[in-house]
Amino acid sequence: MTRFIVAPQWQGSSSSRAMQLIDGAEAIAGDLPRASTTVLEAPSEAGDAQGTRVQRMSALVRMRERIHEAVRAADEHTVVIGGDCGVALGAVSAVAGDDLAVVWLDAHADLNTPESSPSGAFHGMVLRAVAGDGDTLLRLDPGIPPSRLVLAGTRALDAEEERFVRENGVRVLAPSDLTDPDALADAVAATGATRVHVHVDLDVLDPAEITGVALPEPFGARTVEVVASIRRLRERMPLAGATLTEFSPSSPAAAVDDLGTILRVIGALA
Repeated sequence: MTRFIVAPQWQGSSSSRAMQLIDGAEAIAGDLPRASTTVLEAPSEAGDAQGTRVQRMSALVRMRERIHEAVRAADEHTVVIGGDCGVALGAVSAVAGDDLAVVWLDAHADLNTPESSPSGAFHGMVLRAVAGDGDTLLRLDPGIPPSRLVLAGTRALDAEEERFVRENGVRVLAPSDLTDPDALADAVAATGATRVHVHVDLDVLDPAEITGVALPEPFGARTVEVVASIRRLRERMPLAGATLTEFSPSSPAAAVDDLGTILRVIGALA
């Protein structure tokens, strides 16, 4: 069985469409089995930076704690539905251990620090926080070592992210690599981990596949390739948890158009 935890957090986003992440999370929740779905209440206020370089820090810390507790309390396998990518921190922290790898299916690396981030938005820092860097209240301690991180479908990196990947030997799969369904599973197996958390930012998909993302990048992965890669990975390694994020439809009608694609990905994660 799978427990779905819906976390309509928007405070980590840099997009002008950030508030539409609430609409996206609610649209997905409407198609999930009601008895297996828990909807968390996101802070209504934007939150403040609390003297840090992370925008809306106070709200993000509160939501991290709620997600962590909800995942830890679930007896079943959990899939956390965002909201922005920041929801992954609480989800990963609830299952972290020295045997865990993290797969980051995302057009962007999300490996900035508060100092290097051009926007101060946490959704561009989440994986770096998972690796143990960043503000004390928004990072794992101990973090997941870079040797157990796998970027997949990633094609837009800032200078600091490129440096971190290069100097730490983070495994990176281009969208074209996902045409081979074994490529992702092979990369995760090479980390030496025995469990994996899979994170999906919907902008990993090519813009032709989905419209309801705020930061689309060209030349992305196809839905069929992402689904096949996740399924093959699950055949070879237990899934400790999963997150799916960044659905910000422009209208209710546009949400309906994308839900078929999204539910195919969720089906692979569940």
